[in-house]
Amino acid sequence: MINKNAAEKALNLIRSRLCNPNFIFRPLCDSPDSNYSKLKFIVSSSVTEACNNSVLLLGPRGSGKVAVLELVFEDLLLEYPDMITLIRLNGLLHSDDTSAIKEIARQLCVENQLLFSKMASFDDNSEFMIAMLRECGLAHKTIVFVLDEFHLFTQGKQRLLYALLDAMQSVTSQAVVIGVSCRLDADQLLEKRVKSRFSHRKLLFLPPSEEDVYRLLDHVLSLPVDSNLPHDYAIEFNAKLCSMLSDERFRQIINSFMSFSPTVRHLVKFLFRAVSDMDLKLSYFSFENFKSAISSLQRQPKMECLRDCSILELYILVCMKRLEVKEQNSYSFSAVMKEYKSIHDSFQTSDYYSQHVCLRAFEHVLQRGLVCFVDGRGRIQSTEFRPVKLLISFAELSQGLKAHHSCPAILQKLAS
Repeated sequence: MINKNAAEKALNLIRSRLCNPNFIFRPLCDSPDSNYSKLKFIVSSSVTEACNNSVLLLGPRGSGKVAVLELVFEDLLLEYPDMITLIRLNGLLHSDDTSAIKEIARQLCVENQLLFSKMASFDDNSEFMIAMLRECGLAHKTIVFVLDEFHLFTQGKQRLLYALLDAMQSVTSQAVVIGVSCRLDADQLLEKRVKSRFSHRKLLFLPPSEEDVYRLLDHVLSLPVDSNLPHDYAIEFNAKLCSMLSDERFRQIINSFMSFSPTVRHLVKFLFRAVSDMDLKLSYFSFENFKSAISSLQRQPKMECLRDCSILELYILVCMKRLEVKEQNSYSFSAVMKEYKSIHDSFQTSDYYSQHVCLRAFEHVLQRGLVCFVDGRGRIQSTEFRPVKLLISFAELSQGLKAHHSCPAILQKLAS
């Protein structure tokens, strides 16, 4: 009973950690070469040296751009209280220049306890923003503009970006523009007049290294020995966790998962699922918790489609795979039929059907989304003569054939 209660407390603690991005990313910010350190230096130098800066945070969704940004501001607001004003915009809400500049004016009014006018025009709000930048600069106060989904602000005439970056050219202003985007080419979307005023600083958020992944696992999953948890239980829990982290089977699971989903967000989602599967009676993590979590998260719709295919449809897919091995990038139904006939002639299989039946099976494969047409000519040309290509990899096809309940052995041999 004691262990079960301790396991419940441990489970709640680890779940709360997984829901706290600041806790998750803190150990990845220790290095002076980390994006956290670089971004903190850029913003803090603007505060202390009264200069203007602009920077882009680029990386795939879930790589920790916003989480690191929040960590930086959490620390800087403690170091420099009353010296930083934070203005947040999101391209999904404020990509229109007029609504964006109005939102900036509204947030500046709220921050400085001023009356906001909803009827003000774009020019009025622009003048107000420039005046506020000048006043804050004279008061040694930095305004930080965070533009989430930055690439959406590059649509249209980019008046907002030009107004912001042009206002920062003044020696009296003191501001930082931080763009956050999942597009690595976001800076290339800027107009020439905007690009000339941008500092071209970019911080890339890459997938975590293997060392960072295991450091993160240990940081999140291990229990503190000096907490309200039983001391002996915490020590034994950490020992079992350490043993599991060094297990080759566990490492294969983690490496396999990270090869499919190499972002911290996906790793956290995976860990939350595995932690939730922990058996409270056992009171510790097991290898099976993580094995079941990866199988539940890595749903493969194409594999599920293959599982429902008929034997003839599998033959058609294998024929297409063999044609691609022969370096035929696109081929028609007629070429697939020739390959199908050659397989029958070579191995004398019993699964041989007429061309009309094969055409129906070919159309079913198209409907399942396992194959698509190469051209876009629609119904102008007959299905039999339009070039097609496979939409599944050879590895997926081979794995799907093995998982199929009635796949002939000859097909598995041909696809291997």
